[in-house]
Amino acid sequence: MHSIYLKRLIAAVTVLVAVAQLSAQDKILANADYKNPKLAVEQRVSDLVNRMTIEEKVGQLTTLLGWKMYTKTGDKVKASQELKNAIQNQKIGALWGVLRADPWTQKTLVNGLNPELAAKATNAIQKVAVEESRLGIPLFLAEEAMHGHMAIGTTEFPSAIAQASTFNPELNEKMGAAVAVELRAQGAHIGYGPILDLAREPRWSRVEETFGEDPYLIAQMGLGVIKGFQGDGINDSEKVISTLKHFAAYGVSEGGHNGGAVHIGQRELMQDYMYPFKKAIDAGALSVMTAYSSVDGIPSTSHKGLLTGLLREQWGFTGFVVSDLGSIEGIKNDHHAAATLEEAAALAMNAGVDADLGGNGYDDALLTACKDGKVTETRLDEAVKYVLRLKFEMGLFENPYVDLKKPKQVVRNAAHIAIAKQMALEGVTLLKNEGDLLPLSKNLKNIAVIGPNADAMYNQLGDYTAPQDPEYIITPLEGIRAKMPNATITYVKGTAIRDTIQTDIPAAVAAAKNAEIAIVVLGGSSARDFKTEYLETGAATVASKEDELLSDMESGEGYDRSTLDLMGKQLELLKAVEATGTPTILVLITGRPLLINWPAKNIPAIIDTWYPGSQGGHALADVLFGDYNPAGRLPVSIPRSVGQTPVYYNHWWPRRRDYVEESSKPLYAFGHGLSYTTFEYSTLKISQSGTDESTQIEVQVTVKNTGEVAGDEVVQLYLIDEVSSVVTPVKQLRGFERIHLAPGESKTVKFVLTPEELALYNAEMKHVAEAGSFEVQIGASSQDIRLKDSFELTETILLKSK
Repeated sequence: MHSIYLKRLIAAVTVLVAVAQLSAQDKILANADYKNPKLAVEQRVSDLVNRMTIEEKVGQLTTLLGWKMYTKTGDKVKASQELKNAIQNQKIGALWGVLRADPWTQKTLVNGLNPELAAKATNAIQKVAVEESRLGIPLFLAEEAMHGHMAIGTTEFPSAIAQASTFNPELNEKMGAAVAVELRAQGAHIGYGPILDLAREPRWSRVEETFGEDPYLIAQMGLGVIKGFQGDGINDSEKVISTLKHFAAYGVSEGGHNGGAVHIGQRELMQDYMYPFKKAIDAGALSVMTAYSSVDGIPSTSHKGLLTGLLREQWGFTGFVVSDLGSIEGIKNDHHAAATLEEAAALAMNAGVDADLGGNGYDDALLTACKDGKVTETRLDEAVKYVLRLKFEMGLFENPYVDLKKPKQVVRNAAHIAIAKQMALEGVTLLKNEGDLLPLSKNLKNIAVIGPNADAMYNQLGDYTAPQDPEYIITPLEGIRAKMPNATITYVKGTAIRDTIQTDIPAAVAAAKNAEIAIVVLGGSSARDFKTEYLETGAATVASKEDELLSDMESGEGYDRSTLDLMGKQLELLKAVEATGTPTILVLITGRPLLINWPAKNIPAIIDTWYPGSQGGHALADVLFGDYNPAGRLPVSIPRSVGQTPVYYNHWWPRRRDYVEESSKPLYAFGHGLSYTTFEYSTLKISQSGTDESTQIEVQVTVKNTGEVAGDEVVQLYLIDEVSSVVTPVKQLRGFERIHLAPGESKTVKFVLTPEELALYNAEMKHVAEAGSFEVQIGASSQDIRLKDSFELTETILLKSK
């Protein structure tokens, strides 16, 4: 009996001692420097890191998939047991995609979260992180955000390729600010975007996510997003951290295969592919994501020369580097550049990857690598500090929670929808308008609207799109019906994007015969469905059972193409409609350039909208019926054939010779886009001032609207380095401005060129603007050049790294 009492007494004393120790520890932590907002950020960071165990440090660099971290019952939501386990056992520092909804996550309009519930969920998640962990470190919550927050109930903006067609960085900034507000209102802190990859391989599945083929355009459009996301500082409760994607040269892999090997030289890498990233880092972007691909044999996620040598040491980047999902494991599993996961983790960490997206790349593997001496604690501490520093700067330790009333006020509000509409309008690109068929008369009585993309809401939204209420997505058919309420609108789908069973061309022909005009809406789709199979990275796999209908998806991550033809029976449908003799307009909704040789020869009017977002139908109708004068410009060249690719305009010397079968020139060139009015260019002036790096070349040109309607013109400046010590592009975009002119109105447009716009990497890989003659070309596209003149740079200027 005495032994039982003694055991109970010992147990009770043990509990009391433990409680007393915890209480003492709590008191110590309550007064810890890292919890004192009055102290400098660096002091708080150092104090916290010094208190962390190695397990807590590794955990802080782990970002798990977030949609498993809550449970929803009716209109109630709470943190899941899986989250509590991750906080207790893995000591995690971040989650990705908590609010993501799509077929991969299996989150729908029914079991996913609307914005109000999203705020409740993230608050519940943060409560666990702060109150049920030893150090009370709040989580970073990262979300996909390239064309709007990828979550239910948010604003769906046009895809990046459509954003680029606006040639309007200021509009991108407005969009970025709107997305940031929606993210923060729901509890997120990091927006994945912008994507700064060059789209020079149209077979690649992710062209739609880029700003096109030109480094300068990509940089300018990307800077707009970054400014909108981060503003004047992330201590603003309506701003988020911008994560640049994908470092580096991701979009030009062999054969257009997503994540494949990239073979480019160091000069091309620096001159073209790094140009947008350097601009973004100089502008203060705070996070960078690695790429799945390899560059010259080194996986991007273990490329120390790029991640540390270039990004950190040369460019002075102070934010954190995160792997793309599963790309640390990919060093071993995909690239076969590591024998074990421990070795892969060590390679990534030592190369400069600070955080692991997915949670399977670091975790136990990095912990083992640290304990085995393959990664120093100094390097581990450095990575942790990069992450924690931004948590402190954002103010998460003082306030990790969000106002539950705010989502209803700001998410998908009227102002944000208006931005989406304006962006869709400005991105609509008129490729052809023979006989001024457009704009259409509002006196039309019978209109045929035909095609698989005429009334398919998800086909116009692009990849990385969450389920949305159809009420907020306006298809072309809906837009035309709203615009022409008194006309008879006959709709026939005609065929599917890929599937050939769902075809009724005779019905489309009948509708066209009975109409005054036929509007045929074709193209592609990145719409995922719940039958699609996925890799661990979230990329879709191209698989279909023989007895099942094919989905429309022919673009989007994982859907690389070997041809660029309109798929299925789309071209057959278009030919049949055109053969009726009814005037026919082709509208393209697509995520990549498609081959449209036959339409370009036979269809009088062609419009490209890319993926125009939620307001695409209204924007298209405004353009079709003359309420908006189109001024979109192609951010990528449209080839004549796959064999002609790559066909980007700014290839390096020498000039390309024609093929036996066809011209070497694209069907439609970079920068091309027509208007309902005409513009005249005159009075090109060039002046020069300053010396060395302060040298400035000012270029002025006068543009006049010589037509009868108001409209926008995108004035483009191209530069040719006439003689250089190394081979350079035949021409390069180095300035553009979108201006609005009333009929008869003139404006003087000014551009300022600095040595950076003139520079190249010479034989010694020094960044220099070489002395010599430069030709300035001003025009409406890369091929439609209206004025030319030259200037002389008298001295070679060495550019110093910032």
